Amino acid sequence: MLTHFQSARVPDAERIWRHLRDLAPHVRGILVPGSTGEGWEMSDADVRTLLDIVLAAAPEAGMRVLIGILKTETEAVLSCLASMRDLLSHPAVAGITVCPPKGHHLTQPQIADALRRVLGHRLPTALYQLPQVTENEMCPETVATLATEYGNFMLFKDTSGTDRVAFSGLDLGGVFMVRGAKQGGYARWPRVSGGPYDGFLLSTANVFAPELSAMLRLLGQGKVARARSLSRQLEAVVTEAFAVVADFPVGNAFANANKLLDHLRAYGEQTMDQPPPMLYSGVRLPAAAVEKARAVLARHRMLPAKGYLGPAQPSSSDP
Repeated sequence: MLTHFQSARVPDAERIWRHLRDLAPHVRGILVPGSTGEGWEMSDADVRTLLDIVLAAAPEAGMRVLIGILKTETEAVLSCLASMRDLLSHPAVAGITVCPPKGHHLTQPQIADALRRVLGHRLPTALYQLPQVTENEMCPETVATLATEYGNFMLFKDTSGTDRVAFSGLDLGGVFMVRGAKQGGYARWPRVSGGPYDGFLLSTANVFAPELSAMLRLLGQGKVARARSLSRQLEAVVTEAFAVVADFPVGNAFANANKLLDHLRAYGEQTMDQPPPMLYSGVRLPAAAVEKARAVLARHRMLPAKGYLGPAQPSSSDP
C-alpha cells in the first residue's frame, strides 16, 4: 500500500483512510509498509505511526494487514519485530513480511540461516523475494527447505520477475504464492488461468484494483480473451507510467509511479489544481511528471472525470 504524507515523514491519516475506502471493494489484504509504501526508508517509530493509522481503519475496510519489517540486516529485523510485538495480536494483523538480508555475496545457507532466526519466532510470516533491493535471490531449494521446516511460513511474494521458485515444481507445502512483478503482464500468472500463482500482491493494485479484480473475475468465468485484453491494457499503462519516473533521483520507482497514478485517480480532471504527491523525504514529485502520467491515462481512456476523493468531506469517524 502507498503511504500518503502531509509533510516529511508525517503520514496523512485522512488521505490514507480515503484511499483504503476506495480499495475496500476489491482488496482484502495489504502489506504495510512495503517498498511501495517507502518502508525501506522508515524508522521503527515511523512504521509504528503508520500502522496505528492503518490498523484503526483496516477492520472497517474489511482488510487484513501484513506488517512489513523491511530491513537490510537480520539484527535490525529482530529489533523492529520486538518493538511491534504488541501489534501482532490486533485482529486485522495477518502476520509479518521480511526479506533476506542484503548482500550479493551471501550464500544460500547464509540466507536460510538468517531467515531461520525470524521464522523461529513461530509468527505467521511471509517471505519477500526482492532482489532489486537485497541484491540476492532465495533459490527454489532454499524456499522449499524453509517451507518444510516452518509451518508458520505462510506466504511467498516474488517481485524478481524471474519466477524461478514458482516454476521450480518443488513442494512448498501450503505456502500461498503471490506475484509482485509488473513484467510479463497479469492474466497469465494466476492458477485459474494455468499459471503458478495463487494471487497477486502488487504495487499497481493501489491504482488499478477494480481492473485487476475484473480481470480475475473474467478468468474465473472462462472469458480468457477479455481478461487478456484488459491485462494488456494494464501492462501498457503501467510500463509507460514507470518510464515517467525512471530518472527521478528521489524515492523508488514502485512508490513514485503509483503515487502519480493514484493522484490522478483520486482527483480526476482536477488533478493539476492540486499539489503533486509527496514522498517520505518531503520532496514532491514534479508537476511535469504528473502531467505526463495524466497524458498516459488519458491516452488509454483510464483518466476519470471525477476522482475517488471527490467533493465529499471526511466523516466524523475519520482521525
